[in-house]
Amino acid sequence: MQLYRCEQVRAADRAAIASGVPGAVLMKRAGRAAFDSLHQRWPQCRSVLVLCGGGNNGGDGLVVAALALASGWDVQVVLARDLSALRGDAALAARYAEQEGANFVSGEDFISSAHTCETGTVIVDALLGTGFKGAPRGIEGQLIEWINHQSAAVLALDLPSGLDGDSGSVTGLAVEADATMTFVGAKAGLFSGAGPRCCGDIELADLGIAAFVEQQQAVARLSDASVLPTLAARKLDQHKGHFGFVAVVGGDLGSGGAALLAAEAALACGSGLCALFTRSEHVAAALARVPEVMTRGVAENADLLPQLQRATTLVLGPGLGRGEWSRLLAREALKLAVPTVIDADALNLLADGELQLPANPNFVLTPHPGEAARLLACSVADVQADRFAAVRTLSEKYSAVAVLKGSGTLIAANGACWVNGSGNAAMASGGMGDVLAGLIGALLAQGMSPSDAAVLGVYLHGHAADLALSEHNRVSLRAGDLIPILQRTLPAHVE
Repeated sequence: MQLYRCEQVRAADRAAIASGVPGAVLMKRAGRAAFDSLHQRWPQCRSVLVLCGGGNNGGDGLVVAALALASGWDVQVVLARDLSALRGDAALAARYAEQEGANFVSGEDFISSAHTCETGTVIVDALLGTGFKGAPRGIEGQLIEWINHQSAAVLALDLPSGLDGDSGSVTGLAVEADATMTFVGAKAGLFSGAGPRCCGDIELADLGIAAFVEQQQAVARLSDASVLPTLAARKLDQHKGHFGFVAVVGGDLGSGGAALLAAEAALACGSGLCALFTRSEHVAAALARVPEVMTRGVAENADLLPQLQRATTLVLGPGLGRGEWSRLLAREALKLAVPTVIDADALNLLADGELQLPANPNFVLTPHPGEAARLLACSVADVQADRFAAVRTLSEKYSAVAVLKGSGTLIAANGACWVNGSGNAAMASGGMGDVLAGLIGALLAQGMSPSDAAVLGVYLHGHAADLALSEHNRVSLRAGDLIPILQRTLPAHVE
């Protein structure tokens, strides 16, 4: 799925109208698509509450109300703006709803009645469209707050009111829908940041004018199972030397598990060999847990480089720390000049100016929003306000593939951007990033380009978490839970 900015979708809408498709026809198509989706998603529903704003998004909601009334449903329509204020196609939609018997309630009267949505009713959010920016205020803000306090199912039209469709950010508050029916083209902000939380299940109806939006240059691409890069198939006469040697450098005192998780993930995900370079105090525990990983204690940087010479891929940073031992090892490891994943404290050392990346196009940076903020010398709020801009800036600043982790993880490389389509909230636990770093390292070791390794690795990481959640139904997952699932599912992506 190609993802677009809101203005690009609006431009496609205008181009379709200029070509001879009436705007009222597009509005009716949108309302029909939304009503059909509502009926299919909640087949027992015969009661809807439609909350409409004053623009075309409200007009889409009015068409839904008219279709529901024509089907004999119980329909209540709340208008955030006076009926007389509606213009153009939205005014036509209001007349259509009136002809079907709609009665309109003002937003102020609705709020003052302290109404509670009846069980079995679906709320349709058609308050604010793609042109809205900032924090919802006034009656729209009050209606959004009311929606979010109801237990009824919510269907948002085009995007949840209050969500920025370009960045996926929310200023103030936004509707938290169970499902979102978006129109013409998929908006990038629906898939990252607060977008997935606010949108719920996302469905696209192109309204028969997909050709117009496809003329636009997409700002990102959604990575899912249908478009993933793949590893080359393994041949019977290949041996471990054909699949790379991953060296993991990290694991300061108190953080040995992070480096071990990365190493275990790298070995489980197909690297032919894997070595872990860590504090001597962690060697015994690592050998006991994963004897297949060649674990070596390193007291000082002089011990490191000679032992690294065989490595074809480097994973630098899990549990590394930021002290003198950490800085010396990181600087020494970067002399290796092989495809490298820069993660965790290696990112912090980079942000602090303690590390300098050599000229090497094969770096993958994997920051979470806090690390990204330090790398960009801004606040976490700045990063989250426009994750797409942040990940592109990271990629350009460091001439590397950038992976901005979080809800709707973003991957940027050479001007292109992908939004990951897998993963869930149960991944919010320590060590998940270490497993991801090892996984990407394994894919690099097996010959994938940095961008392909990042896109595939991030997707498989989230997919493994989705499988783990479906198998165990837990509130939270441990990072180690993903490793055997990755090992089990990766072959499907090899052949």
